[in-house]
Amino acid sequence: MNRTELIEAIAEKTGFARKDVEKTVKVLIGEVIEKVANKEKVQVAGLGTFEARNRAERVGKNPHTGEKLKIAAVTAPAFKAGKAFKKAVAEKNATE
Repeated sequence: MNRTELIEAIAEKTGFARKDVEKTVKVLIGEVIEKVANKEKVQVAGLGTFEARNRAERVGKNPHTGEKLKIAAVTAPAFKAGKAFKKAVAEKNATE
């Protein structure tokens, strides 16, 4: 499912205008990105937690040459699925 399909599904299920749902989804995504970029956690009950995580500098290896190289430290976005989300996925896949 892509963003357009998500907007269509929400509009269909809620009866809200597609234009209004599109604005809401755009604001939601923008807020999550802004908060995580500012190193704040965004917790959505039933879904999970979005946060920024620090990765330390480390030594890697070029797979083609085998040469060792330094990989710089970085702050990266991360998502941890919530308990209800994990349970729903596990139950759905257990029946298939």
